[in-house]
Parts: sequence; C-alpha cells; structure tokens
Amino acid sequence: MPVFERIDKLTNSIENVKTGESFKTDVVLAKASEIVKSDWQFDWKKIIKNPDVQIYKLITTENPKVVHGLISIEDKKDHIFVHHIENAKFNKGKQKVYQGVAGNLFAFACKLSFEMNYDGYISFQSKTKLFEHYKLTLGAERFGSGLLMAIDTKNSKILVNQYFPQ
Repeated sequence: MPVFERIDKLTNSIENVKTGESFKTDVVLAKASEIVKSDWQFDWKKIIKNPDVQIYKLITTENPKVVHGLISIEDKKDHIFVHHIENAKFNKGKQKVYQGVAGNLFAFACKLSFEMNYDGYISFQSKTKLFEHYKLTLGAERFGSGLLMAIDTKNSKILVNQYFPQ
C-alpha cells in the first residue's frame, strides 16, 4: 500500500474507518475557545491572532460540538492561501476514527475560492513527504523547487463536486 493511502483518502464526506458509514458535514468559522485546546499539534492560539487569517472547523451535522479538523485560510485577493490544516487527534494515524477530513477541508477552501471569483485557485505550503500524496489525492501541483503547491480550477471543481454536490 502506498504511503499516501495510509495518510487519508478522499471520501464523499467524512467516513468512519471501521464501518464505512458517511456523515454529512459542515465547515463553519471556529470560535477561539474551540481552538485553544491542547489536543492540536499546531499552536492555533498564535494563528488566531493574525487578523488576515480565518480559521474554520469541520463538524458533522449530527454532532456539531465535535470538531473533526481545522483549516486556516487567507484571502490573497486572487486566490485562497491555506496556512494550516489539521485533523483532530482522534482522526490521525493508524487508529483514526474518521477519514476524509483533510479532503473535506481542502474542498471547502476550493469552494470558497469559487465563491470569491478566484476560479477555485488555492495554494499552500507542503511538507516534503506529502508532495506525492497531495498530487495524487487533490490534483495539486508543485511550484518550482520550493514547498509551494497549488490546486487549479479543474481539480478544484472535482473536489468541490465530491464534497459539496449541489
């Protein structure tokens, strides 16, 4: 099994790893009180202080009190830049409960880009070991030899249609 399949896979929503059951999700602005928990790997307290960055949370409609993941984004006036994306602790690693969290959050960023008339363009910095994963699962392309990756209109449409069918 390739490494990228163990990280996460694209689903139609978020999916229980053991049962395969899918859950309807929403992505909404996060409150500071939800972000400052110590369970997160990133220091979201620092991120929330940046007035140019908005932090959104992924929840299920069945249980909106449980945060499955967070994404921080910035409007760059011609595209959306994803600063950070993180699954909740219970959605990481071999023992994760749900998969599809990151794909759902990236699809949200793409949807927002379309809504802001940026043709679905988003960009983000990748960890080196995730280049291939993002290329294969999200259709992201690497810019130059650095860590910058982007998702174009065509691949954004695929993600939005998968997670936000209308």
